[in-house]
Amino acid sequence: MTHHDPPGLIAPHIPADTYRQAQTTGQPVVIVVNTTNPNAFPWRRIMTALAVAGAAALGGWGLVVALCALLDAAAHTATVIAGAAGPIGFGGITLRLARTKHL
Repeated sequence: MTHHDPPGLIAPHIPADTYRQAQTTGQPVVIVVNTTNPNAFPWRRIMTALAVAGAAALGGWGLVVALCALLDAAAHTATVIAGAAGPIGFGGITLRLARTKHL
């Protein structure tokens, strides 16, 4: 008859002859249990990947915000310069670069 173990983890056991020999001689029995589960989920590897991806995403958003701030400053600068310059004429065509504010 063949012996089949049930599925899942089985508790470690001591063979009977080793146990009886240790009982008669008074030797201590050392049981070594492997605590690392080969089916365990690799949390450290996944958290490292998530941290790298999060840092890259935050860096990308930081670049977008910096670009928006730079374009906003450039637009305000162009508006101030155009308002200070007044109308520009070339060959009889006059172009107003900024509207005057009527209060």
